[in-house]
Amino acid sequence: MTSTTYVHGYTPREAQRLRDQAGTLAELLHHDTAYPPGSRVLEAGCGVGAQTVELARRSPGAAITAVDISTDSLAVAARRVRDAGLSGVRFERADLLDLPFPDASFDHVILCFVLEHLPDPDWALRRLVRAVRPGGTVTAIEGDHGSTFFHPDDRFARRAIEALVELQRRGGGHALIGRELYPRFVAAGLSNVCVSPRFVYADASRPAMVEGFTRLTFAAMVEGVTDDALRAGLMSREDWERGIRALYRCAEPDGVFCYTFFKAAGTR
Repeated sequence: MTSTTYVHGYTPREAQRLRDQAGTLAELLHHDTAYPPGSRVLEAGCGVGAQTVELARRSPGAAITAVDISTDSLAVAARRVRDAGLSGVRFERADLLDLPFPDASFDHVILCFVLEHLPDPDWALRRLVRAVRPGGTVTAIEGDHGSTFFHPDDRFARRAIEALVELQRRGGGHALIGRELYPRFVAAGLSNVCVSPRFVYADASRPAMVEGFTRLTFAAMVEGVTDDALRAGLMSREDWERGIRALYRCAEPDGVFCYTFFKAAGTR
């Protein structure tokens, strides 16, 4: 990633949440992610390697360069890839806004849940486009917190989600960027842009999704910004705790949770 503020923090709990998210959503987000043997792939903003493992697993012959601003995150990512018995990944510390690679160094660039945290995602996209050879591709996967709906509905839960969106906005991020990928990709100079919505639906008939996404990914993500939300005065502690309980309530047998991710791809 870059040196910008990451609203969710770098705690061990957040690292575990990212692993839970990656495992739960692997097929939904990456069933069509595969790069040819020998291709040069840049994963921009790899973090703790939650997505890197999936990329390496699905493109075993590709030469993947995974970069991040955090040396601690890179060490965790490298260990995860090694523990998974995967190879073909090189890790390097780099800022997305100041990449140490010549133009056209890669055949493909992919970034997952990165643009939402950048103060100027358009500038970052333009820089990443330059890193791809003509005819190469750029792919981004982003969520959109405004796409959330659930049962039982609860106004305190919705306020808690809105508080997270506001915290991210104040930190220079874009929690609703999923719906903006198409125009941003076009503005960055990419052609043949295609955006594919990836819809998460979790109810008791899908217990793995309920546990992996409703409970361990989304509710845990919102709960993780408790201190910041309260410190900012976005909700009272009582209302916030009611909202968090309502989000976890959606993981009960009669609960339902829905969310949309967006996967965009374009050609330089």
